[in-house]
Amino acid sequence: TLSKTDAKKGATKKLEEKTLHSDKNVQDRGLVVVDLKAKDIILEHRSYCSKKMRERHFSGDVLGYITPWNSHGYDIAKIFGNKFTLISPVWLQVKRKGKERFQFTGLHDADKGWMKDVRKNSKNIKIVPRILFDGWTYQDFESVFGSEDEIEELSESMVLLAKNENFDGFVVEVWSQLGNQKQTELIHLLIHLSEALHEAHLKLILVIPPAVAAG
Repeated sequence: TLSKTDAKKGATKKLEEKTLHSDKNVQDRGLVVVDLKAKDIILEHRSYCSKKMRERHFSGDVLGYITPWNSHGYDIAKIFGNKFTLISPVWLQVKRKGKERFQFTGLHDADKGWMKDVRKNSKNIKIVPRILFDGWTYQDFESVFGSEDEIEELSESMVLLAKNENFDGFVVEVWSQLGNQKQTELIHLLIHLSEALHEAHLKLILVIPPAVAAG
């Protein structure tokens, strides 16, 4: 049970967080320092410069991930969408259900209203959901690698999914699943996927994690 004293402490702590926007950026507010203090982070973490929120300082591509379990990320994408060129919601999985049969799951997480809001606020942003090769066995990969028909079916299915759901492409996470085995065959598959998506004016971004050295 909270006492009156505890309630007052909670109220005081809450007042130490700024929620108003600032007219100055972090440099002008003296927040970029070597000896940063925890209380300054707590005080300022909700405050941002409203005049600079649409301004970019980097000309290259910027990819941001959005996870369904962190709703704040959805808000960040809408507010600061112009800072990004690519937004990747962690929504999708592809499962192999048999010869030339693929199932896409995770579409229940796809938020069409949010996608519309993001594009409304940021005209040039691309929404490229992350797609995971979920539950694939070594045999599944070998079967697909050894069949141009399977590769073609997977490629066409991904293009159709993107067009039906109004996605701009996909971020593909598959590189590390085979533990550095069958890399030539995997590259062959990825080239086919990218060519099919590019032909449909869609994007494919491949996630390649850092190499892990033995020992």
